[in-house]
Amino acid sequence: MTAKRKPVAPFYAVGLLWLLGGLFLPLYSNTAIALLAAVSAAVFFLVNGICQGGGTVAGSAGAENKEAPEKPKEEPSTGNPELDKAVKDGKLALREMKRLDDNIADPGVSAAIVRLSQVSEKIFQAVKDDPGKLPQIRKFMDYYLPTTLKLLNAYDRMSGAGVSGENIDGTKTKVEDMLKTIVRAFEKQLDGLYGTDALDISADIQVMETLLAREGLTEPEMKADSVQADGTDIKLEL
Repeated sequence: MTAKRKPVAPFYAVGLLWLLGGLFLPLYSNTAIALLAAVSAAVFFLVNGICQGGGTVAGSAGAENKEAPEKPKEEPSTGNPELDKAVKDGKLALREMKRLDDNIADPGVSAAIVRLSQVSEKIFQAVKDDPGKLPQIRKFMDYYLPTTLKLLNAYDRMSGAGVSGENIDGTKTKVEDMLKTIVRAFEKQLDGLYGTDALDISADIQVMETLLAREGLTEPEMKADSVQADGTDIKLEL
């Protein structure tokens, strides 16, 4: 809780004024006391006004000069608790990928992280647009994504160890090779979310082609007639 700190300078100023008054004024006189009291009030309000806008106390010295870190923007609820959790977890995963990409210097691993982040973001958006696809990404959210982040964090820690050795180098190579498979798996997961849409579109196209042909609204195909006797003419007919 932040409390306003009351300035103490006005009290010191008034105290100093009375000390000086005691040296130069006859404080046994009512007139001198009244005069000094009036001047004290004026000095108090003057110094207090100057001190206005002073710091605040927030639990530690100097805390008034520090702004609280900006909190991540809360995603509005979709009304579906399971979908809300998936969207929230997805945002956390994307932020972690960004952090890992910033930390890891290897260009190949960095490129793989960027691609994983792009595909993951599209997966979350596809599910957000159509919550009916949420069951299709349960294993992705519960295992594939967290395991991928675990591997990348291990790679990050080993890269930052600053030493080379059989265990470190061997593990890093395994992660680098595995990332190629993971990228393909993420892309396949995204493609799979549109499987039903692709079937529906193919069915719609087939029905429309049939109806258009039945109504005579399509162009008949051009076909080649038999070759003439001299072998030089090709006759096309509608």
